[in-house]
Amino acid sequence: MYRYDEFDAALVRERIAEFSDQVVRRTEGALTEDEFKPLRLMNGVYLQLHAYMLRIAVPYGLMNSRQMRRLAHVARTYDKGYGHFTTRTNIQFNWPALQDLPAILSDLADVEMHAIQTSGNCVRNVTTDVFAGIADDEIEDPRPWCEIIRQWSTIHPEFSFLPRKFKIAVIGAEKDRAAIRTHDVGLQIVRGQDGQAAFRVFVGGGQGRLPHIAQEIASEVPSRSLLAYLTAILRAYNLLGRRDNIHKARIKILVAAVGLDAFREEVERQFAVLSQEDLRVPDEELARIQTYFTPPSFADLPAQSVAHDAARRLNPEFARFVRINVRKHRHPGYAAVVISLKPTDGVPGDITADQMEVVADLARRWSFDEVRASYEQNLVLPHVRLDDLHAVWTRLREAGLATPNADLATDIIACPGLDYCSLANARSIPVAQALSRQFADLDLQERLGPLRINISGCINACGHHHVGHIGVLGVDRKGEEYYQITVGGSPDEQAALGEIVGRSLPSEEVAPAVARALDRYLEVRLDGETFIDTVRRLGADPFRTAIYEPIDAVA
Repeated sequence: MYRYDEFDAALVRERIAEFSDQVVRRTEGALTEDEFKPLRLMNGVYLQLHAYMLRIAVPYGLMNSRQMRRLAHVARTYDKGYGHFTTRTNIQFNWPALQDLPAILSDLADVEMHAIQTSGNCVRNVTTDVFAGIADDEIEDPRPWCEIIRQWSTIHPEFSFLPRKFKIAVIGAEKDRAAIRTHDVGLQIVRGQDGQAAFRVFVGGGQGRLPHIAQEIASEVPSRSLLAYLTAILRAYNLLGRRDNIHKARIKILVAAVGLDAFREEVERQFAVLSQEDLRVPDEELARIQTYFTPPSFADLPAQSVAHDAARRLNPEFARFVRINVRKHRHPGYAAVVISLKPTDGVPGDITADQMEVVADLARRWSFDEVRASYEQNLVLPHVRLDDLHAVWTRLREAGLATPNADLATDIIACPGLDYCSLANARSIPVAQALSRQFADLDLQERLGPLRINISGCINACGHHHVGHIGVLGVDRKGEEYYQITVGGSPDEQAALGEIVGRSLPSEEVAPAVARALDRYLEVRLDGETFIDTVRRLGADPFRTAIYEPIDAVA
């Protein structure tokens, strides 16, 4: 895990001092809310329906036990005892008092955490594959490059006031576990023609009211030129991006408007005039950063554990957890454990202070002091011995964190919706809870297989409904909350936008409608075929019919 140097520490403390003065001026009335807004946004502070919200950065999803404990402290001391993890691997606190924000940021700085660039028209938190450094299909661990991009982009004088927010994700394998094609820029490490690591670059992805899947702009950018190429992209965007209309300001709109070839031409023009040497990461600096991500001191263990195998045979509940929530590790004798933050009737992504403490304990004792936040709004213990899995599961179960539903129907991605957000048209949380109850039967979930259900409370798509295998979008119909359903989206290497299947439904109809669609899937799937594979084979029509025919018959 990367550790702050003196420059990081000084920057964060200087920003806290600056923001503290701004908070005082706001509370004393010297600043209006309109004047305060751009200042607070630069520090991760939003004004939601009922209170301010603080969004804390978790760069590339990586935390240690000290940081997790400090988040628990913030939840207990300054909030209502819980936090909410997002698809950007950040954590949000929904109820801090304005006057407490500087103290919260100071407490976080003690453990190398901050809220810089978690909002505003800048490069946001850089994300990656939650199994980076673990997965056996990697060409190279992408996390050092995430850290290099973080350092390069933080308070970058040229890119702090872009036309709109800008999101980057990096992966090191062909399998996309970070949804890079939904990003403004997605980076995939590939093996170049010279045998060295290079980057396949995607540009112009994004969701919201005009969703786009990113397109490949470059097939092989040498790693030594990565920052120069990113600079060229951002310069082209800064120059050509619209600033007159917030809904048309994202790079996805620019790329779609001018065309990929024309945008590539401008990027290449910018790239040609940049000083490559000035933007090249020195070899010694790259090596220094890479040392922070060297594998832990793993024990030399057999690939199988007698104790683990025995525990699975004796306890079907534990066996199910292993089957669903445990992932293969590249080092023999170890595994990665997905901690689901999606219990039945729970709020997707929410975790209490007490649960944070449990996760911190488990990370320190059994996972080399490391825990990760995932795109799916879950947590992962990345390095657990097979011998210790049963003890970890036992503690997770006691804490209400052992729901065996990773990548299944109730592993729902959802934004906070109208319960919190001033931009939302409808609530997301009650719909997610209704769906979790609808599919609470664990045998049914396993029979349905891998499935992504995503819910957004408005067209801004913070719940990534466009790329859910089944997406649910909250809309306003004459002051009432209704929900539009999409089918066939995907965030992975076969990224696709879901197809709207028909008219919107009232909230009480959503869970039964999704259940009918999945009943139809069980009827028409081929052996071994997943839901998304079945949709790709048959299209949306069979599911559209299943969703609406019973409603139309009653009407």
